[in-house]
Parts: sequence; C-alpha cells; structure tokens
Amino acid sequence: QVYLVESGGGSVQAGGSLRLSCSASGINFKLYTMNWHRQAPGKQRELVSSITSDGDTTYTDAVAGRFAISRNNVRNTVYLQMNSLTPEDTAIYYCNVKSWGRDFWGRGTQVTVSS
Repeated sequence: QVYLVESGGGSVQAGGSLRLSCSASGINFKLYTMNWHRQAPGKQRELVSSITSDGDTTYTDAVAGRFAISRNNVRNTVYLQMNSLTPEDTAIYYCNVKSWGRDFWGRGTQVTVSS
C-alpha cells in the first residue's frame, strides 16, 4: 500500500515562507513523478507543482518564481518551499503520486496566510 504523509503547514503572515514535506512509502520513490496539489475553500483542487524522476519541475503560473519543489530519493521525501506567500495561497496542500493506474493522496496539510 502507498502512504503519503504531509507536514510543515501552518499560519504565516503575507510575505512569509513555509516548507512542506511529504514522506512516501510503499513505492520505489525514485522512479515516480511526485506532485503537490492544493484546495482552497470553495474551490476545486488544483495542481501546484510536479517533479519527475529526473528532477524536472513544473509549476502553475500562480506560484512560479515563488515556490520550489525538490526531492530527496534517499529519504523518500518531496518538498515544497513556499516563499512570498499571499492570502491567495491559503489552502490545504496535498501530496500525490500515480501508481499502478491509481492516484494516491496524503491527508493534506493546512496553510493559512493572513494579510
């Protein structure tokens, strides 16, 4: 079974930073693209950033230049460094991986940014 556990969320003021972590088990982590999604109140879940097994990264326009995704294949962990946070970044952030044709999700970690 695949397990994803997020951590690192919290409450910060606008302009602040947070670093999210997602620890994965049950997969050969280094082979998989890992994703961060977020869901704000009243909105659909959206893909924020991805990192491939080769380390290639993508970002949604709203966070490009402010967020940075990275991975540690020894620790089976993916990170999301979030800088220059704004209230629009307030959401639950979820870690995600596709394996065996299925999507696996963590329980999420809450990020709240106050103005």
